[in-house]
Amino acid sequence: MTALPSVPQLPDVWRVDELAASRQAIVGTGHAALDAQLPGGGWPVGSLVEILPQRPEQHAWQLLLPGLAAACARQPGPLVLVGAPCVPFGASLGAQGLGLDRLLCVQAERPAARLWAAEQALRCADVVGVLAWLPQAKAAELRRLQLAAQQHDKLLFAFRLPRSQGESSPARLRLLVEGTESLQVRILKRRGPPLTEPLALPAQPARLAALLAARKGRAQPGVLQSQPPKAVHGLDRAATFA
Repeated sequence: MTALPSVPQLPDVWRVDELAASRQAIVGTGHAALDAQLPGGGWPVGSLVEILPQRPEQHAWQLLLPGLAAACARQPGPLVLVGAPCVPFGASLGAQGLGLDRLLCVQAERPAARLWAAEQALRCADVVGVLAWLPQAKAAELRRLQLAAQQHDKLLFAFRLPRSQGESSPARLRLLVEGTESLQVRILKRRGPPLTEPLALPAQPARLAALLAARKGRAQPGVLQSQPPKAVHGLDRAATFA
């Protein structure tokens, strides 16, 4: 019998039962379990990543900070935050590798103003990436941002509400993020087979978790302290603000 010729692996063709290869630049997420489930092994540069957190103020930094710090270490320029619901806690971010001086915060209440600011930031040559909170954005408006990110090779993260998961989206990746003690990340959309179970990621960076565990181990129950323990590092406040 004559063996059938093997099918060549084309870079733009992917099988439904495997993750797609990526010719885009990739920034590792800093979470090995998540990287293993993303096409290319990280956040795609030049593509929209849509994140649906349980609450708008939750999870952004726990999920994105390692990758954003790595991206800023590789190139100069600011990260632009459009419509962030909370002011970033600089001491915590700085201790984890992302200086507050690398953030440019744009406050805009109207949805149209947020979309305009995000698109203009993506077109700025010096900008590393854009994080935009866009709970009311429509698919056509997100498509404009996707096109701008693609044309200018920028990281782009759009935060929307969990109920948006039933709506169409041009995002290459869509993630639903839940949980408090650990992050439960559901990959709603990727170029690859469906992932039926959520990924459990630590809600605290390893350095902070080790510090808090050490402090907890030193505490003695039943013993009153005349003064509160002295803070060892700025990270000990990050559990609340990170």
